[in-house]
Amino acid sequence: MEASYLTNDEGERIGVVLSIEEYERLRKIEDEMEDLEALRAARETKAAIERGEEGVIPWDQAMREIREGKVSGN
Repeated sequence: MEASYLTNDEGERIGVVLSIEEYERLRKIEDEMEDLEALRAARETKAAIERGEEGVIPWDQAMREIREGKVSGN
């Protein structure tokens, strides 16, 4: 990774300048990490549902209850 640093008057690094290609590569990695986090959360929720943990319900049931007005948005 090739980068140029911006510094303040004391010579401390305060910013970085990247090529657009490097920036886009880092954004793609960030998106992939967000996808992995969502997958991990979904797996944890599924496991909680399977264990019968109180307060955790399947997505379809939650959406049905919201549509039927059984649950408020708060």
